[in-house]
Amino acid sequence: MNEPEWWAEQFEENRGRLRAVAYRILGSVSEADDAVQEAWLRLSRSDAAAIENLGGWLTTVVARVCVDTLRSRSSRREDTLEARASEAAVNRPAMSDPEREALLADSVGLALLVVLDRLTPTERIAFVLHDMFDVSFDEIASIVGRSPAAARQLASRARRRVHGAATPSHADLNRQRQVVDAFLTALRGGDFEGLIAVLDPDVLVRIDEAAARPAGPTEIRGAQAWAKGAVAFAQVARSLQPMLIDGTVGLVWAPGGRLSRVLRFTITNGKIAGADIIGNPARLRKLHLTALNE
Repeated sequence: MNEPEWWAEQFEENRGRLRAVAYRILGSVSEADDAVQEAWLRLSRSDAAAIENLGGWLTTVVARVCVDTLRSRSSRREDTLEARASEAAVNRPAMSDPEREALLADSVGLALLVVLDRLTPTERIAFVLHDMFDVSFDEIASIVGRSPAAARQLASRARRRVHGAATPSHADLNRQRQVVDAFLTALRGGDFEGLIAVLDPDVLVRIDEAAARPAGPTEIRGAQAWAKGAVAFAQVARSLQPMLIDGTVGLVWAPGGRLSRVLRFTITNGKIAGADIIGNPARLRKLHLTALNE
């Protein structure tokens, strides 16, 4: 085996970890693959023999590429969430990419990706590298251009945002989760009677203009009326995920980990008595979102 082939083999041994790092930072399969490919290109242009710790070197390169991607993404925030969601819906394949589904179903979880997407680029890098991949703060500092102490603070701040503040009691949270899970199961199955069973007869649903269909209602009253219209959304409901929204269990739709729609519930006596369907970007940014512990 010649030297280029040997280095290619060494890179392939690291590819899985590099893709995991990039995916957790970026929340995008295609962008993660691009970051890993860029790491290979930089390795091929480097004096590989002078690299003492190839795995660490490659992780640093991928992380720096991801920093650039996140910062570029942040500079394009003027693109509305509605536009990104519409693009995702248009470009989504009829059959899910098995690799994409496997990645989204791994230990990260879509709900965590939603929370990570709300962090600053440096917070996200520090949290992912340290808390998920045990990279030292000295190494992280060199990647984000901060001191080790500042990198530690970034990770700590991100950790607080990821895990959230005080939440309802465990028992109350379980009761909410049972109601929301029953609603989601019925919605995904197009089960009209199942929806009626979990909705208060006088449920009030408010839909902001960004989330409403063109010429559609912005307010729906009564379980029968909402259930009748909701069963048409069984396909979309498969992409909904439970999350803590302002301290209570709700549902989010987040194509590629980018928050697009939120269903925030009011649950009374084991029934959904009210729901806010939110799509306005300004309102979405104000919500406090936390991943649920499975």
